[in-house]
Amino acid sequence: MTRLHFASALLPSGWANDVQVVVTAGAIAAVTPDVAPAAGDERHAIALPGLASLHSHAFQRGMAGLAELRGASTDTFWTWRETMYRFALAMTPDYVADVATLLYVEMLEQGFTRVGEFHYLHHDRDGSHYANPAEMAARIASAAEASGIGLTLLPSFYAHGSFGGAAPHDGQRRFINSVDQFAKLMAASRKVISKLPGANIGIAPHSLRAVVPDELSAIIALAEAGPVHIHAAEQVKEVEDCLAWAGQRPVQWLLEHAPVDQRWCLIHATHMTDEEVSAFARTGAVAGLCPVTEASLGDGIFPAREFLDAGGSFGVGTDSNVLVGVADELRQLEYGQRLRHRARNVLSGGAGRSTGRTLFDDALAGGAQALAQPVAGLAPGARADIVTLDAAHPSLAGRGGDATIDGWIFASGNGAIDCVWAGGNKVVEGGRHKLRQTARERFNAAVRRLVA
Repeated sequence: MTRLHFASALLPSGWANDVQVVVTAGAIAAVTPDVAPAAGDERHAIALPGLASLHSHAFQRGMAGLAELRGASTDTFWTWRETMYRFALAMTPDYVADVATLLYVEMLEQGFTRVGEFHYLHHDRDGSHYANPAEMAARIASAAEASGIGLTLLPSFYAHGSFGGAAPHDGQRRFINSVDQFAKLMAASRKVISKLPGANIGIAPHSLRAVVPDELSAIIALAEAGPVHIHAAEQVKEVEDCLAWAGQRPVQWLLEHAPVDQRWCLIHATHMTDEEVSAFARTGAVAGLCPVTEASLGDGIFPAREFLDAGGSFGVGTDSNVLVGVADELRQLEYGQRLRHRARNVLSGGAGRSTGRTLFDDALAGGAQALAQPVAGLAPGARADIVTLDAAHPSLAGRGGDATIDGWIFASGNGAIDCVWAGGNKVVEGGRHKLRQTARERFNAAVRRLVA
């Protein structure tokens, strides 16, 4: 049992003072506000619940910053994808583990305590299958175990190169499975995560480009009660190609032909009509927004204000992992809306409300839903994922309550996070993960070989 005492803590009911949190077996057993610290309590100033990065491609952390050289023609998502394919073809299982471990260390240092790993790098470099279908998934699980981050593994089904069942191209050879092969991968992946405390599993049909309708229907059953994530409408070209194939836009097609409900998470959903926005919100599914990556890739800006006004739910992910941080994603989300609407505090939710607090609360709830976490926040029964802020940070000095969150998200840069507990284990102290140095050394060695 661990007892923690916080001068101020953000609970599901709001801010509370003098809060004691009791942690047992990795979960929060009790939360008691308005109580003086007792002997043996570990004391801190400001506590928040950890957030989920609901969408990550871990291996892409290794290529962060390597696609910033202008090509001969206009650079787009589609030209970036070719760079990504080349990098993916060079990865080994050991490299995947080394890259993912540092990524998860960085996530924890930046306030993410669970990750939804949208995992599609399944096979050997020549496309042949490993003896263990979950060889690569096991490396993701080992990285999560080493770092302490909570893992929702989302094995991705990828069978085709574009809409209508087009043959995959050679750069996709490590991703491709038949339905039967994917069933074996799911069974092996379940065994992998069964050994990892707090882990769970869902499925990720990659996109309507990569799966035909019959395959989508067949693999949804493999999720059992787990979440279902899919990329949708990230790029204008994707929308145009979907219209050419089916006469419908990607989100429109999914809402009319797939059982989209609260278990689903539509990643990006950047390009929607007003009708799609409203219909998507009504399903109760989560919009998986990755604002930093969406800006990096030139995807576009999600219609967040309209979606939230329609009652929609969202969470945030780090996707390509070009830059990792809770504050970075939430800040970029709001700033994109400010640019789009040429106004300030667009996503605050109403007069007198803190934009940072509103973003944080919404991302907490949406991330927990998308990764099938039944209890979110600092509440009994929740996984003990706790982040403390450094009250002495210049951007937090003299602030309390929601102003603290605003200072962190919009003004702090790095250094505002002090300690992080993940599953009840204190993995970050003084802003530094216990594995930071080792993880960096192994990551650096792997990436030097990958880019040589």
